[in-house]
Amino acid sequence: MDPLRRLRLRLTAWYAGTFAFILLVLGVGLFSAIATQIDRELKASVRHAARELIGAARVREMEARQARGAVVDAVDELHIPDRSLYLFDGSGNLIRPDTADQLLRAVAREVAAGGAGDRALEEQREGRSLEVHAERFRLADGHWYVAMAVADRVELEDRYALLIAAFAVAALAALGLVTGGGMLLARKSTAPVQLAFEQMRRFMADAAHELRTPITVLRSRAGVAQQKARGAEAYAEALADIEREAARMGTIVDDLLILARADAGERALRRERCFLDDVVLDAVHAAQPLAERRGVRLEVGTFEEAAVSGEPELLRQAALIVLDNALKYTPAGGTVTASVTAAEGRCTLVVRDSGIGIAPDVLPHVFERFYRGGPAEGREPGAGLGLAIARWIADAHGAEITIQSEVGRGTAVSLSFPAAV
Repeated sequence: MDPLRRLRLRLTAWYAGTFAFILLVLGVGLFSAIATQIDRELKASVRHAARELIGAARVREMEARQARGAVVDAVDELHIPDRSLYLFDGSGNLIRPDTADQLLRAVAREVAAGGAGDRALEEQREGRSLEVHAERFRLADGHWYVAMAVADRVELEDRYALLIAAFAVAALAALGLVTGGGMLLARKSTAPVQLAFEQMRRFMADAAHELRTPITVLRSRAGVAQQKARGAEAYAEALADIEREAARMGTIVDDLLILARADAGERALRRERCFLDDVVLDAVHAAQPLAERRGVRLEVGTFEEAAVSGEPELLRQAALIVLDNALKYTPAGGTVTASVTAAEGRCTLVVRDSGIGIAPDVLPHVFERFYRGGPAEGREPGAGLGLAIARWIADAHGAEITIQSEVGRGTAVSLSFPAAV
């Protein structure tokens, strides 16, 4: 299985497992809290029913002026849904209704004797679980009675079952959504990793390809030189070839090291206030011998004082990269012009050439590592890392680098930096 696919599945499993654990803990806590609240409500309701019976009995006493008959009428006339009402005399003997379970009679006798009035009972005859509240009270004529209200706890079990079912359905739905969302998040979160892997594989393949050529040349030159005895001139030529290829390989390795450190964030900028015009002028002087060797005129256009904040060495390197590319792709007799302007809080370097230009389909790829649009006038265009490094330098300095080009008419590369305060 593809490692990234395995990683996505593992991330999704972690998402779903973590959420399921959270749901379990939340469900247990929520069920416990709700169950406690429901139990309290049930107990409160039977207390309320018993007190309603007491209140009704007292009202009937006032109306009928006959205590015993008033109490009996109160039990017969008061109806509370899902609650059974019982009335006992002061000794715990049943008055209304006609029958009552022995457990209820025992509770009534205990309450009549001054005991506590709340019980949770298991009825033996029908196997029901009951919640009981009994209160001892006295009417105006001095007689004592016990009012009792009973609720079947099966309604609690029904409410618990509904609660569990509702929570289970919601939890399953939420878990399904989290699993789907986890897969999407895993895909999204691993997309940069996949891109980085692909870039790394391509980077390594391109680096190996670029280094293979100079290494092959080095080995062949050294092998030819060792095949037989040669004159000093032949050895000098072979050594010159070896030195040239070693220098090219060293340049590639240096560029790779710069980009690797940049990708790893290990290359911190040493910012200081400097002048872009001075840096670029130094780069122009350094590139002048190359221009002369290639028969290209390297000229200085508009040069304005342009203060920027950055690392002068890196700014010089970016300018040299752009100048080198312009000279490389400009035929002999052509012109390369470097200009520096400062306006509206920006300091801009523009390098224009009268070279072969860049095709529209090539232009979007020029900043890619190891990308090369082709040789210029038969000259080897290099490893294709220069503009990638120039873009990194521009990004590190908060600058913008843009290229405008027309095939056969030349190219203009612009680096625009924020002006230093």
